[in-house]
Amino acid sequence: MSENRPKILMIYTGGTIGMKENPETKALEPFDFNHLLDNVPKLKMLDYDISHHQFGRPIDSSDMDPRHWGKIVKVIEENYRDFDGFVVLHGTDTMAYTASALSFMLQQLSKPVIITGSQLPIGEVRTDGEENLITALQIAAAKDGDGRPMVREVAILFENFLWRGNRSTKRSSDNFDAFRSNNYPELAKIGLGITFNKEALWRSPVKDSPLVVQYAMDTNVVCLDLFPGIQENVVRHILSTPGLKGVILKTFGAGNAPGEKWLSEALKEAVDRGIVIVNITQCPNGEVVPHRYRNGLGLTRAGVVPGHDLTSEAAITKLMYLLGRGLSNKEVAHYMQCNLCGEMS
Repeated sequence: MSENRPKILMIYTGGTIGMKENPETKALEPFDFNHLLDNVPKLKMLDYDISHHQFGRPIDSSDMDPRHWGKIVKVIEENYRDFDGFVVLHGTDTMAYTASALSFMLQQLSKPVIITGSQLPIGEVRTDGEENLITALQIAAAKDGDGRPMVREVAILFENFLWRGNRSTKRSSDNFDAFRSNNYPELAKIGLGITFNKEALWRSPVKDSPLVVQYAMDTNVVCLDLFPGIQENVVRHILSTPGLKGVILKTFGAGNAPGEKWLSEALKEAVDRGIVIVNITQCPNGEVVPHRYRNGLGLTRAGVVPGHDLTSEAAITKLMYLLGRGLSNKEVAHYMQCNLCGEMS
């Protein structure tokens, strides 16, 4: 490898971007990244040193789980010193979950981890995959005026925007512009050039610190969506799940719930048993303001902690991460309300 060229490691986990059509069967098959430069000749124009790591068996993103997150983290950890940045190719369905999880598992990150994918395979004539891949590589190689990486966090690159990973959610299953960050501005806009929103980029408060990696993610958690008419037996059944340690409670508006006495009693009983319950809003925009309305205040009095403007994806993966650290339930409840890596305002 040349010492002067950006060194980027591309990690292919699976997903549509890594597929191409078999000319004989017309079926989509995994792409052979050993021949990437032959199939995407524009990459040669970047003049980067690009290496790749390909999972032995491509993963449908619907099958992505913490074990796979751990494999991605391991590749990054083992190659962290040798590369300037990382590009993770991933299916779109669970991309925001993976981006959120990696942001917590890779603490004190000082290099870019750019996650991208596509709605159409990279091997097709008409595809968003080629542009997404090239732009992701350019962002992973970008430097600031001091020669340090411009991006030092986990981010999602899709179509015309770069979004903070733990602020993103998939908003469309059939548009090229598939992702959005509803409560945080874009990190960069992609047009004729790449324009970084420097004020929005994450900078770790701990300077020049080594990467801190955590693999343990405790999956004894659940998301509970409230809705008008939800039944007491359903809520109590969920809260009585054996081994349950944490609940993401998705509430109405600014963090409100039905004022039924049984609901607040069931939640308080669960909290008293040591279950951490976090209140996030079902709304795409906005945040939980627990003291704005009486019903929201009732949740707080029951011991439910506010998740402020966390996305669903960030809330559930952050809860897994904190529980995986072996913290007490009080410590988990405390840190769920703290901004660890730009996931909440």
